[in-house]
Amino acid sequence: MRVTLQSMPDFARTFVSELPKTIGTHAHVVGLSGELGAGKTAFVQQVAVALGAHTAVTSPTFVFAQRYAIRHVPFTSLIHIDAYRLKPGEAHTVGWAQFLSDPHNLVLVEWAELLGPDFPKDARTLAFVVTGD
Repeated sequence: MRVTLQSMPDFARTFVSELPKTIGTHAHVVGLSGELGAGKTAFVQQVAVALGAHTAVTSPTFVFAQRYAIRHVPFTSLIHIDAYRLKPGEAHTVGWAQFLSDPHNLVLVEWAELLGPDFPKDARTLAFVVTGD
């Protein structure tokens, strides 16, 4: 599917509408991959809006992870992680195990591929690609 910055709000609303409606045994994790400037953070910002977050979403590049309160059953928190500066095996430094253990968390991970074996095998990943200007 081709999504532009202009159509990102619609894509985010569709993404949110397709989230699980019942609680699982652990957090719902989605990886976001793509080069710098491909729209990963813009996507998370639009997802946060669609989930009713009342705080502006910023890139967590320097703090690694941000938590946003949401009210979208079954989720109560949106966790936004930027793994760009993490090496495989360092996920524990951002509280990865705690985020994963809470089934009320929706976890969106930019640069998920950098988490290596720490990234759940059953999680899906959305690929973002820069096209044109």
